Amino acid sequence: MTTLALTGTGVYTPAHSISNEELVAVFNEYVRRYNAAHADAIAAGTVAQLLDSSVDFIIKASGIKRRYVMDKAGVLDPAIMCPRIPERPNDQISVLAEMAIASGRDALAAAERKASEIDAVIVSCANPQRAYPAIAIEVQNALGVDGYAFDMNVGCASAAFALQVASDMIAKGDARAILICSPEICSGHLDFRDRDSHFIFGDAAAAMVVEHTAAAKGRNSWEVVSTKLKTKFSNNIRNNFGFLNRTAPEGIGSRDKLFVQEGRKVFKEVIPMVSELILTHLAENAVSADTLRRLWLHQANLNMNELIAHRVLGRTASADEAPIILDEYGNTSSAGSVIAFHKYSTDLAPGDFGLLCAFGAGYSAGSVILRKLAA
Repeated sequence: MTTLALTGTGVYTPAHSISNEELVAVFNEYVRRYNAAHADAIAAGTVAQLLDSSVDFIIKASGIKRRYVMDKAGVLDPAIMCPRIPERPNDQISVLAEMAIASGRDALAAAERKASEIDAVIVSCANPQRAYPAIAIEVQNALGVDGYAFDMNVGCASAAFALQVASDMIAKGDARAILICSPEICSGHLDFRDRDSHFIFGDAAAAMVVEHTAAAKGRNSWEVVSTKLKTKFSNNIRNNFGFLNRTAPEGIGSRDKLFVQEGRKVFKEVIPMVSELILTHLAENAVSADTLRRLWLHQANLNMNELIAHRVLGRTASADEAPIILDEYGNTSSAGSVIAFHKYSTDLAPGDFGLLCAFGAGYSAGSVILRKLAA
């Protein structure tokens, strides 16, 4: 049976970073202005008073310390509190494609592959910029890749789902090698005026090259031992922005057209779902959790990752066993687990096992068992 490999990864990191201190300062200024403007209604009890945020609250709730964004000025303006990313003419590369291309080129270089050796491009992310034409086809055109391309969206699990799709297509003979890109501008759908979530997301892009193991040339190549996917419907993470919004004008601009979640319910329900998926996946492949050298988990919440790692390993995981990048990047949706892999995989030895797992809205979750190949 032909085996498949993840042979190269790449990451694009925006130039602008926002610290918790900066984010709290603008949020609290917004709260001050709002409460002052609604002072009479607040006193009468008809409007709820808004509460300040704090650095300690953010750290305790998430473990996030800062995040990269495509635009900083708009986010930190208390009158705007939203990134300002101008639309580009149709004859210019789109911003999401530009991010995908940057991470994709790095992944190709790591895999020691030229664009002409790639047969397909998949752009799999939670926050696509438009309906059509597909961002993936735009990326394919810009890179000079022959073959075909398409977009996917499975929320924060998008990269893991795309990895299985790419592996299946290569195993079937539909492609020799496939480039997966996961560009995310999460700041575009984040409500920076919501105390419970204003700190969660950051922007970034990640990419992977998948091909036959026998053809692998990249110095940090990993056999894709097995992939396993799971979905279970939930409304606890939702965004109702879509093509039909204009048909119901009374809802345009309402809170549910941005990211909304029931955080406590998500925490309670996702941890057992993901832990069970990983443990079942390992058992099906006769891989003991004790043999896992590293876990690259979805980077959304430090407390969640620590609990999942504990359930999988049966003990508290060290920072080396379950590395965290969300303290620097925040939640970058589908890109997060791949960024963690990109930054914390080159030090492992041939034969070492690792597991990449992405999970999020849907609920959706994807588990990927990897084994390091000899350089």
